[in-house]
Amino acid sequence: MNDYASRPAAPRRTRRTLLPGLAVLGLAGALFAVRRPLAMSAPRCLAGRWHGCYDTFNGVVLMTLVALPLALLVVWALAHRRRRAGVTPAWRLSLAEVGLVHGTVPFLWLTMMPGAAPGTAPARVSLVPLRDLVTMGPLGIAGNLLVLAALGFFAPMRFTALASVPRVLALGAGCSVLVETAQYVLRLDRVSSVDDVLVNTAGAVLAALASRRWWRTTGNPASDLPRPVPAPAG
Repeated sequence: MNDYASRPAAPRRTRRTLLPGLAVLGLAGALFAVRRPLAMSAPRCLAGRWHGCYDTFNGVVLMTLVALPLALLVVWALAHRRRRAGVTPAWRLSLAEVGLVHGTVPFLWLTMMPGAAPGTAPARVSLVPLRDLVTMGPLGIAGNLLVLAALGFFAPMRFTALASVPRVLALGAGCSVLVETAQYVLRLDRVSSVDDVLVNTAGAVLAALASRRWWRTTGNPASDLPRPVPAPAG
């Protein structure tokens, strides 16, 4: 009986071990592929220079990776505090909060970087769907898919109200429209394109589908708050 009862748990343990391992291998492969561009930005970033680090793609990616251990430390601290307060699930909520910020802010920073002539070049808008998609290329499409991917992945894990595909779609579309509008209003010498909105939103929805098994689908307000201490008798 014990042998049969343990069989269903074995595949689950294997999947839990395999998925993080594949994620680590994928991250290591990506870092190996971009090791030279990141190394070129390292001296300026480590010296704290704005130009050549925070205003370049390579520099922002490098600093995002450098800050990853700190982000994991924040996850641990938040989870430890929640566990002491009796909040469940402590690790999932903490990871979702930190991942939401750490995975979204750098990409939003990249989208708001000015072009060659900010403030002087006329604001440009492209409202014809799929016209700019052809000129993006594979890297451009992949980058646009990642802009709101962390938002789509972690937001349903943290907020019950966002645990549905239509709501994630609306959130992604709204955030992308705000970004494109800001590019236009600030005259950053970038094209505010409807295709960017479509691809950004698709990235958020695909990432949300990837995290669907961990969505916070049941509201439990009491679990998000510290347990009340009973008043002393008398």
